[in-house]
Amino acid sequence: MNNVPQEKTAAQPEMASLLLGAGFALASLILLPAVAQRIGLGSSLTIALRGALMRAANHL
Repeated sequence: MNNVPQEKTAAQPEMASLLLGAGFALASLILLPAVAQRIGLGSSLTIALRGALMRAANHL
């Protein structure tokens, strides 16, 4: 009944994980420092938040 090839259904979770990881990388490298500078966070706190986001991206 399912006419979708097996390769396509197997690749969908990998693509979702890749996109989520790329989103975390974008957030930690570009968005987080910009927001931190805007609200006045210190550099050490910004680095700690960046590290937390990158660890979260690695757990995917």
